[in-house]
Amino acid sequence: MGNIEYLAEGKKLRLRLMQESDFPLIVKWRNNKRVRDNFIYREEFTMEGQKIWQETMIDTGKVIQLIICEKENEDRPVGCVYLRDIDRDKRTAEYGIFIGEDDAIGKGYGNESAILMTDYAHNKEGLNELILRVFVSNTSALKSYEKAGFVKTQMLPQVECSDGHKGDMILMKKTFTQEGA
Repeated sequence: MGNIEYLAEGKKLRLRLMQESDFPLIVKWRNNKRVRDNFIYREEFTMEGQKIWQETMIDTGKVIQLIICEKENEDRPVGCVYLRDIDRDKRTAEYGIFIGEDDAIGKGYGNESAILMTDYAHNKEGLNELILRVFVSNTSALKSYEKAGFVKTQMLPQVECSDGHKGDMILMKKTFTQEGA
């Protein structure tokens, strides 16, 4: 793999760019029922689909996807954090995250990743506003997003998922002040 460049570092975690060698993990993580049930898109992930995502979204700059690595565990990958639908003119994007490894849940990784990625989005990518959508039932994620400075802006009732399931969601937003922008 050579030298890995970490784009952000916290107390417990480091964030690095996703590499093709991460594709099998991402496919495994996104097919985990716990992870899949927190997304609107719930179809089975495949290696081919991940390659297409890389080519059409990441390589074109529409998405920045980083791997969340545990510092104390030889930088073991445990999940992903990403910015999608990046609009460089408006300086906005949608934030997303998933912790893929079941044994990494409940360790504060979501909180730290949200703070690291939002700081990265503003300070390194020059973005001024991030949005996210979260199911009302995902209370741990809601708390994590609030700790990272996201505020609830709108209820999204009965959002239909790709598998036909419907659930209430909350739209949240984080706007950065112009200081240091």
